[in-house]
Amino acid sequence: MAVTPAARPKKVRIGDLLIAHKIISQEQLNTALADQKKSGRKLGRVLVENGFITEDQLLTFLSQQLQVPYIDLRRYNYKPDVVRLLPETHARRFRAMVLEDSREGLLVGMADATDIFAYDEISRVLRRPLRLAVVKESDLLSTIDRVYRRTEEISGLAQELEQELSAYSIDIGELAATEGLADAPVVKLLQTMFEDAVQVNASDIHIEPDERELRIRFRLDGVLRVQTTADRRIGSALVSRLKLMAGLDISEKRLPQDGRLNVRVRDKNVDVRMSTMPVQYGESVVMRLLNQATGILRLDHLGMPAPMLKRFREIVHAPNGMMLVTGPTGSGKTTTLYGALNELNRPEFKILTVEDPVEYRLAGINQVQVNPRIELSFARVLRSMLRQDPDIILVGEMRDQETAEIGLRAAMTGHLVLSTLHTNDAVSTALRLIDMGVAPYMVAASVRGIVSQRLVRRICDACSQPYELDPPAKALLYAEMGEEAANTLKFRRGAGCSHCNGTGYRGRIGVFEFLEMDENLIRALYASDPVAFGEAARQQPGYRNLRRSAIAMAAQGHTTIAQVMRATFGLED
Repeated sequence: MAVTPAARPKKVRIGDLLIAHKIISQEQLNTALADQKKSGRKLGRVLVENGFITEDQLLTFLSQQLQVPYIDLRRYNYKPDVVRLLPETHARRFRAMVLEDSREGLLVGMADATDIFAYDEISRVLRRPLRLAVVKESDLLSTIDRVYRRTEEISGLAQELEQELSAYSIDIGELAATEGLADAPVVKLLQTMFEDAVQVNASDIHIEPDERELRIRFRLDGVLRVQTTADRRIGSALVSRLKLMAGLDISEKRLPQDGRLNVRVRDKNVDVRMSTMPVQYGESVVMRLLNQATGILRLDHLGMPAPMLKRFREIVHAPNGMMLVTGPTGSGKTTTLYGALNELNRPEFKILTVEDPVEYRLAGINQVQVNPRIELSFARVLRSMLRQDPDIILVGEMRDQETAEIGLRAAMTGHLVLSTLHTNDAVSTALRLIDMGVAPYMVAASVRGIVSQRLVRRICDACSQPYELDPPAKALLYAEMGEEAANTLKFRRGAGCSHCNGTGYRGRIGVFEFLEMDENLIRALYASDPVAFGEAARQQPGYRNLRRSAIAMAAQGHTTIAQVMRATFGLED
């Protein structure tokens, strides 16, 4: 990219310039200046947050006034080694990153290219001629999170812990258990590991002992990736320390244990659900990370098509009835239900949940965790819940006939009930309840809608490109849609770049099948006729099965046909 060298930026009175170009009014500027005086934030940020100007408008305007390029980091293929020329502390403090290293100097992207103090400090640190570019702050921060990983630091701390255990005759349990050892290698290793996991938005951390090494893996976008490997001997120290943090028995190594802990990482509270399991060479630990700040998605961010979302919202805002969300483990059912609860959570509603386990803690909602050891089952909690005068009830899972019957009866008697069921698709869900022993009339009278869903990996925006399908993918399309319709569709995939670590994917998105109960479906339910039920579902206006929904998502460029095949494998046509 040809970029002319930039001199030291001049002080720009952005408010006056925006008024001069009639982009904002004097009244809007006065309001923003008053807000800026109270909050201390930069004027540009205040203008954007107040809705007086969009961030893209502001950055395009600054780019023109300063005569520097405006770079979209989501599509810019940066080199991590070049970015790391600027230390992380300076990158975060000054909201800046090095984008390019050439003969003319370093191209530096800044969220605020008018910040003269930041420019001077970056020049002092880098000691190279600088050329400026304007970048969006949110994109810059997410790029910094991806680039400044803790991989080397984690490996170094693991080696330090290994040396400490080798050099001295130290009781591992004692080392891990000692309180106040903030500088102990085991504590620093865990702290760094959690920081890195949160930074890259990992959903799980796996600590696994093998015969010769300890492997630490992160699950990113549904796929496990090795973070580091270390000497197997440090495993006991890590597990013991984690057990202490989660309130588990550090002396019990022969039985599985489950616990929960809370860690604070970069001013964020992260709930960690922890499970230990005795394996051949020690104890395996899996930790599910539940970031309380970002964990609960709004319904319109799930990826549900607009017409389907409208119908889904109508049902969950109804005063009574049951909405079921189905799919295998890890398909995002809880995320969908929590999104609905978050929208329904208002002072006028009494909301109760019974879960195993409670994943996200929601203010204003009464959440109960089942405990089989004291016979606190779903059915027992549900019976008591109905005496607590609830308006809305969430049942974590319909596991047995008794739980299903109590939930359905609650839906019939004036309560809105949200729940999940482990079935492959929406069509088989209502019949599954009948197979569990529930009377067909109860299912027909209570169930209002059924959502079946899967999670697929999203194509990386930065390296997305069109491509031709291979023969197996074409065969799937032809079988599902017919050759003529299939040949009208175009598909994309990620080539692999620095934004997605060469995978071609970044993030995940939901694929949904929605079934709303109508007269024909209810009639088939009463007859317990699966063939008639399936036929009535297919004839419902707007109905699209899970595979068709996934293909539509791929045709829109959100995911690949490979992900469609993976997500819908084993589903009946």
